[in-house]
Amino acid sequence: MRVYVPLTLSGLAEAHKNGELGPGPLGAYAVTPALREWYVSDDIEELEYAALNRAAQASLRLLAGNPQDARRRVVVAVDVADGAAVADPDRGLDESALGEVRLAGPVPLSKAAAVHVDAAEAEPDVAAAAAALGAADQGDDDAQFTVDGAEDHDLMWFGVQEITELIG
Repeated sequence: MRVYVPLTLSGLAEAHKNGELGPGPLGAYAVTPALREWYVSDDIEELEYAALNRAAQASLRLLAGNPQDARRRVVVAVDVADGAAVADPDRGLDESALGEVRLAGPVPLSKAAAVHVDAAEAEPDVAAAAAALGAADQGDDDAQFTVDGAEDHDLMWFGVQEITELIG
């Protein structure tokens, strides 16, 4: 099963140093039954892209809470055994939790399939979105527009062997 773990660049550096994503439990995103139902698609690539975008939103939340981190969203795509990622059945229909799963323990970085990171030119929009997130959560439409501006940037794909260049 492919899961998408939201991080920051400093979190990616820590995972690289430790050789694993963790410690657990880890929050991640995947193609869950609720995400399938919400997205109304049978195309697995579209569904995985939706899960990746949910993880990118979670990465933005991590950035909002860590102002010292570089303003670039990071998502690590990891392959785990079926059943290793568990959705909370009580939040299955909660739109804010769509695709959300938990991994009980750390995941070896060797299980990573790819790393997705914002391009450097996205940093101003991501910084503005991270700063506006609190106001957007309180219903400020202008702040939500700013947050949505970060989503205009697609994350770039990197091979796992490129992590040292990303964190260097």
